[in-house]
Amino acid sequence: MRVLCSSTLIGEALLIMFAALVAMQLSDVPTATVWIVSGIAMLLCVLLCGAITRPGAVAVGWALQTGLIVSGFVLPTMFGLGLVFAALWWCSVHYGRRIDEIKAARELAEA
Repeated sequence: MRVLCSSTLIGEALLIMFAALVAMQLSDVPTATVWIVSGIAMLLCVLLCGAITRPGAVAVGWALQTGLIVSGFVLPTMFGLGLVFAALWWCSVHYGRRIDEIKAARELAEA
């Protein structure tokens, strides 16, 4: 699960950075506000990569996905991109857990 979720989070951090560049030019939100909010979200994405196996990390990831969708009120394109990343997050969590279960069963069978 760690690899899939981390890949999604790094992609999301990059998306947030590029969206901030666009929002800085196209929205009425002050530049400082755009970069403070985007910087916190990007930092949270990167920090969550290292903590993804800890309790509550997946819930924080869902909060990030919600925030990404809500950012569509500032930059309308983010509604669609937020939904895409929410779907990627669901797939990463769902299939990552299945992969972990298969690996554990294989290790148990080998032992």
